[in-house]
Amino acid sequence: MAELLSQPFSWLNLIIMVSAGVVVLGVVLVFVMYAIYFERKVIGWMQLRNGPNRVGPWGLFQTVADVLKLMIKEDIVPAKADRFLFLIAPIIAYTPAFAIIAVIPFSENVFFADVNVGILYYGALSSISITGILLGGWASNNKYAIMGGMRSVAQMVSYEVPLIMSFLGVVLLTGSLNMKDIVAAQQDGMWFIIPQFLGFVIFLIAGNAELNRTPFDLPEAENELVAGYFVEYSGFRFAFFMLSEYVYIFALSSVMTVMFLGGWDAPFGLTFIPGGVWFALKFLLLVFYLFWARATFPRVKTQQLMGFAWKVLIPLALFNVMITALFKTISQAG
Repeated sequence: MAELLSQPFSWLNLIIMVSAGVVVLGVVLVFVMYAIYFERKVIGWMQLRNGPNRVGPWGLFQTVADVLKLMIKEDIVPAKADRFLFLIAPIIAYTPAFAIIAVIPFSENVFFADVNVGILYYGALSSISITGILLGGWASNNKYAIMGGMRSVAQMVSYEVPLIMSFLGVVLLTGSLNMKDIVAAQQDGMWFIIPQFLGFVIFLIAGNAELNRTPFDLPEAENELVAGYFVEYSGFRFAFFMLSEYVYIFALSSVMTVMFLGGWDAPFGLTFIPGGVWFALKFLLLVFYLFWARATFPRVKTQQLMGFAWKVLIPLALFNVMITALFKTISQAG
């Protein structure tokens, strides 16, 4: 795909690129459908209940039925809402989540864009979704929705700081913002989860908070805000907000696999297994953790949530950067 982008314009190249984008969109949508199913089954297993088991064999078609239901439900716009902002907010929330996938290398040869600032691109686009969430809450003209939107902005901005700072240790060790270079550096040495374990933990926690998922789901606290910023949305627009969350799970787990788990690098010299398989296994392990966390941890209070970001994660992220820079300086001097 990267080679196609470097070639002169032709209709054939354009058709191939558009077709590849449609294929990736299809793969992501299938992942979202069955990630929801898998999450329900995992949480059911951990809570000693069955989860979906009626629609299709083992309940496999339950999420398909849910998607069809959302697609055919009436699209309601509140009479006193800001109609234009209300309609575009879900699109603004979803589009950056899907655009992030463009710079993620899934194997040595499977990637869309080999961008020199791939990590920076991820950090920049992941921040744009905050705008869609705030607009959705504001445009709804509902006090619960605007409270959920403001909570979400405060939470996501706060946790964006340690999330971006957790990148810096890896960037210092590799001297590059390019994701393929980061994987190559781990192939030559050890996976960065070992020397950057603190950065990995910070990324894991801050990334979960960025997703507004349990135990950081205060913007959607249904027992306080009756679902928060998307309370007035129905049908496929509601589905767009849910879709953006699960696409971000896909993107976050993929970026963590690249940055800390060696991407497609094979452990223990097991190179006879394709790199894409190793990437998928590491990716699914991280996805499982996110579902596990949702089933395990209770929701925290607002002051605990914000205090943890500013008083714990940010100082730890700064400490990790300082230690990494000191190690890098000593190793270069030696």
